[in-house]
Amino acid sequence: MLRTRLRDFIITHDDWIFAVADYCHEGGIRSILRYVPDPLGKRGTHKKYRKLDFDDAFVFMKTARSEWVSDVHIVPWDSVKEILAPDQRLPMLVKKNDKVRAIVNVLQKAVPLEQMGVTGSLLAGLENESSDIDFIVYGGHWFTARDVIARAKKEKNPITEISDEMWHDIYKKRKPELSFDEFLVHEIRKGNRGMVGDTYFDLLYVRDWEDIAPCLRGKDTGIRTIEATVTNADFAFDSPAIYKIDHPEISYVLSYTHTYAGQALVGERIEARGMVEVVGNMKRLVVGTTREAKGEWIRSLTLLGV
Repeated sequence: MLRTRLRDFIITHDDWIFAVADYCHEGGIRSILRYVPDPLGKRGTHKKYRKLDFDDAFVFMKTARSEWVSDVHIVPWDSVKEILAPDQRLPMLVKKNDKVRAIVNVLQKAVPLEQMGVTGSLLAGLENESSDIDFIVYGGHWFTARDVIARAKKEKNPITEISDEMWHDIYKKRKPELSFDEFLVHEIRKGNRGMVGDTYFDLLYVRDWEDIAPCLRGKDTGIRTIEATVTNADFAFDSPAIYKIDHPEISYVLSYTHTYAGQALVGERIEARGMVEVVGNMKRLVVGTTREAKGEWIRSLTLLGV
């Protein structure tokens, strides 16, 4: 039986490569097209591929498979030729990539190898010289890994802190509705980014299989800004990030943009702006209803001293 989860890749019978977008796969695999075969493409060795950014992927899909296009791309199960699982591909990557091997060597004294993985272009075998490392740790082991990375950064070998220049590049790429200073103070506290040599890496959270719950669909009721206290942040680094809150109407805040993952801790007061959704008799606030989350945000008022 085929099964897949967030940050896996799938390859269709057309040799299109999709990144799995979440854990909800009723009626097909919710994903985003990342690479398509192209003789003039710049990725790959034996077979050339072209990388598509988010907007180009939707343009391509609306022409090639319009019936697969929704808020993401819904790939039918019978169109899947292969699933690329980050944890299963990691041993091969450790052998051939010295920087992936360096991260694994730092983590493996505290985190089991089978709880690690690598996604992104490395998972697809389509990396180039400028590719970042999207490193995964599954479930609760992620928090252990983050602590290990923090200690390794202090020793500066082989993992180091991100430079000021790189932080500005990340900020420009994310385009958040926060000032650079606000963005930076949140990001530094998260501790899930670093450098290995001259290569940038993210420490990404993915749920263990047993933590994956049924997905709920909501009905939009309008944009709203709220303030509330975070009561649970167990899945704050997931996608979507989840913050349970103490609020008279809204039960929790979801973030579908990586910028606001890990944005607040339990007990902190947050300000959040997004779309209110009704799910049954419950309401939730969704941040990231557009790719760049224009006009939407989460900020920790406690961290900012507001």
